Amino acid sequence: MADHSAPDTDWLRDATGAEIEGHLDALEPEERREWNWHWRLWARPEQLAPIGDWRTWLVMAGRGFGKTRCGAEWAAAIAEAEPTARIALVAANLAEGRAVMVEGESGLLNVGAPWRRPAFEPSLRRLTWPNGAQAMLYSAAEPESLRGPQHSHAWCDEIAKWDNASARATNAWDNLMMGLRLGTDPRVMATTTPRAVPLVTRLMTAERVAVTQGSTFDNAANLPTQFLDAMRDTYSGSLLGRQELDGELIADVEGALWSRALLETCREDASPELVRVVVAVDPPASADGDACGIVVAGLAADGIAHVLADASVEKAGPERWARTVATTAQAWNADRVVAEANQGGAMVASVLRAAQVSLPLKLVHASRGKAARAEPVAALYEAGRVRHAGTFAALEDQMCGLLAGGGYQGPGRSPDRADALVWALSELMLGKSGQPKVRVT
Repeated sequence: MADHSAPDTDWLRDATGAEIEGHLDALEPEERREWNWHWRLWARPEQLAPIGDWRTWLVMAGRGFGKTRCGAEWAAAIAEAEPTARIALVAANLAEGRAVMVEGESGLLNVGAPWRRPAFEPSLRRLTWPNGAQAMLYSAAEPESLRGPQHSHAWCDEIAKWDNASARATNAWDNLMMGLRLGTDPRVMATTTPRAVPLVTRLMTAERVAVTQGSTFDNAANLPTQFLDAMRDTYSGSLLGRQELDGELIADVEGALWSRALLETCREDASPELVRVVVAVDPPASADGDACGIVVAGLAADGIAHVLADASVEKAGPERWARTVATTAQAWNADRVVAEANQGGAMVASVLRAAQVSLPLKLVHASRGKAARAEPVAALYEAGRVRHAGTFAALEDQMCGLLAGGGYQGPGRSPDRADALVWALSELMLGKSGQPKVRVT
């Protein structure tokens, strides 16, 4: 088994140029040759495998932290140290596995000393190192492909992105772990940006799991200053920023109508052909107040609803958000616009007419609170009758902040995006009995 302990390289971080030169001068030619490729000299401490009796090493950190490089270097070190190593490389799908884990800038073909890098046989999905160690690519979307093969080690990338529909992600993980039985000390490394999906939350509490967490900004020395500034200015303090940049696993709010795990089971890459599409609008009370919630949803012939887009706008005046409604309706070829009239829905009608958009407009009047209106829609999710054609972070944050029985504990003062979603799905799915009183203009 390769040595997983971190080397004593602290001196290098504080050493002067002259001290490093002196150290290099004292090295043998072969040692100098290895200097630039010795990962343990250049890695941050949190990018090195922890000491201890762990079976799973979970690296859960923000984007740009260096997770892929960390995983590739760990797998390469195993392969170079153990000629008999048989390593599973598992990604959300084979295309991502090849593009990121193998051929990417920080992938296995681009890390480590060039003379020790593996040969890649794409048709066989196999990498072979000069010493005979091998790695095989697998797709987590095909759990059965991991039933049978045996491995000594595994590197699983972006496990929070694995397909959570029909428990494929957990099935893939379980099949992998049952085949991790070669060698004397089989281990697996999982790298991911945090999301509260069933597999990630399960690993966080499992035995013999070592967890490394970190932020995008931990890797500031290797990231463009403009990128870092933009991330701070745009996402600092938001739930999305806490998750995607700070690497924080956002826990569910107790008593919320939606859980993040539930939403992950609703995820799809694209929607099927739809028989009806609506754009729902929750207008703001004032131009400098809350956002204007604008959500697009459609209904398929099988009775399943599909959330297509969140086109909401922040702190926009009436003309701007109403124009966004018109543009969105045209872009999605919507059959109807549904707007809450309590907060200026009439403005939507006037702007649509001014833009000569000939769409039926339904003005709805809210007689109950947002959470009460949302409860029957949440039940549709529980019944598996709603899908999300993508990830809508800001919308989903608000959904997970609406509480059963009333109340809101999500970002912002009001769940405007979530309210627009409720209007859209009520229009598509709940029928006349589930609708508030309306008047069509």
